[in-house]
Amino acid sequence: NTCKEEALRNLSHTEVSKFVLDRIFVCDKHKILFCQTPKVGNTQWKKVLIVLNGAFSSIEEIPENVVHDHEKNGLPRLSSFSKIGIQKRLKTYFKFFIVRDPFERLISAFKDKFVHNPRFEPWYRHEIAPGIIRKYRKNRTETRGIQFEDFVRYLGDPNRRWLDLQFGDHIIHWVTYVELCAPCEIKYSVVGHHETLEADAPYILKEAGIDHLVSYPTIPPGITMYNRTKCEQQGHFHLSPE
Repeated sequence: NTCKEEALRNLSHTEVSKFVLDRIFVCDKHKILFCQTPKVGNTQWKKVLIVLNGAFSSIEEIPENVVHDHEKNGLPRLSSFSKIGIQKRLKTYFKFFIVRDPFERLISAFKDKFVHNPRFEPWYRHEIAPGIIRKYRKNRTETRGIQFEDFVRYLGDPNRRWLDLQFGDHIIHWVTYVELCAPCEIKYSVVGHHETLEADAPYILKEAGIDHLVSYPTIPPGITMYNRTKCEQQGHFHLSPE
C-alpha cells in the first residue's frame, strides 16, 4: 500500500538515494545484496556475507571488531560502485532485508538508546532526547528524562523531518523501512521477519543458493519469543529513564 501511494506521488521513479545505497552490502561472488536494518540480527548476516566473500573461511574466525569495520571486512557497500554497476547489481542480484514488528522495534529503540544504552552512545541522551523534549513535551514544568510518550509524539509528527536532519544518521533506529531500504524502488527477492528468523534464515540461504556453503549462526532458543513478551510487558509504557 505504501508503495502504491509512493507511485501515485511519482516517487518510485526516483533514483535510489545514497543513504539507501550505503546500507546495502554486496557479495559479488554469489550475487547477493543485503540491506541492513537495525536490530534484527544484522551482525550475523554480515558475518555470513564476509565468509561468502572469502575474507575469512568461517564465521567463528571473524573478530567482532572487524564485522563493522568496513575497511577490513571485505564487504563493499553498493554506493561504492559506478552508476552502471549499481543498476546491474540491483537488476540481477538476489536481494533481501529483514524487518521486525514496528511496535516492538520502537520499544527496542527507545530502551536501547534512551534507557539503557549499553554501548554508551551519549548523544542519544544528551542531544537527541533534549531536542525531542523541547519540542514535544506537553508539560513544560516537568523535568524527568525522556518518556516514551515524548518519543511517540515526536514520531507521530509528520513535520519532524527538520529535526531528523539535525539528529543525522542516528535516527536509523526508528526511521521507516521504506526510507532505509527503498522497497518501492528495489524489487527485493525476500523480506524476512525477525519474529520468524528460525525459519526465514534457512529459507533465505536456500533461495540465494548458498545453503550448501554457509549456515546462519544458531539463534539462541526463544530469543524472538523473549523479545515479544518483553515488549508486551513494556507496552504499558511504564518506562522510567532509570
